[in-house]
Amino acid sequence: MSRIDHRFAQLKAAGRTGLIPFVTAGDPSPQHAVALMHALVAAGADVIELGVPFSDPMADGPVIQHASERAIEHGVGLVDVLGYVAEFRQRDADTPVVLMGYLNPIEIHGYARFAAEAVRAGVDGVLVVDCPLEESAVLQPLRDAGLQQILLAAPTTAPGRMVELCGSAQGFLYYVSFAGITGAARLSTSDIAQRVADIRAKSKAPVAVGFGVRDAQTAKAIAGFADAVVIGSALVERLAGAEHVEDITARASAFLAPIRAALDAH
Repeated sequence: MSRIDHRFAQLKAAGRTGLIPFVTAGDPSPQHAVALMHALVAAGADVIELGVPFSDPMADGPVIQHASERAIEHGVGLVDVLGYVAEFRQRDADTPVVLMGYLNPIEIHGYARFAAEAVRAGVDGVLVVDCPLEESAVLQPLRDAGLQQILLAAPTTAPGRMVELCGSAQGFLYYVSFAGITGAARLSTSDIAQRVADIRAKSKAPVAVGFGVRDAQTAKAIAGFADAVVIGSALVERLAGAEHVEDITARASAFLAPIRAALDAH
């Protein structure tokens, strides 16, 4: 059983909702990237979604775009991200790590090479935003190596395609709560609760809800109908500008602690 599958099985057995924080690898400080990952776990993260910096992150809003720009300015690339995961694994063998990013860096690196190096580093899954299910044959080397491909679904997903996504989902299915970019300020949980319930009834994988989750209140509302919540832009925004490791880890802990408490109290 993969780390992701094992973690969601643990959550289900305990009746808990998973917390999946997103951070851009190397932001706000490359040298403290691994310390930040450990701080996320200490604050209650069940899975870490680690963004691979990319120059044209089309699905991301300004907050994560700027985080990618800052990381790239510091010279952070795919090899560095894999290095962070490998270092993280020296102390944490259990927390699943999913790389979120775009196809271009993987293609340049080489699919088979990336797959082998990612597995060796301790990566568990990949969420490639611009590689939909219909074009995912190129990612077969990753799946063959044991990496789980995290698929995206949205309110605009057609019923027939949703059935395909639910049948093909690995690890967890990421439900984008509205048609838009990350970090947008609108989220109507009543509008998506039934949709997520329908997906959970069809999907062989758990369903995580992201885009627009900003605080404990929205996370708690989603906890009523999702297997996990993903929170990214608000966390990345809170971390922006921090330089010292104590400040970075303290900001991460202070941000996630009330969200973890709200999820556990629902």
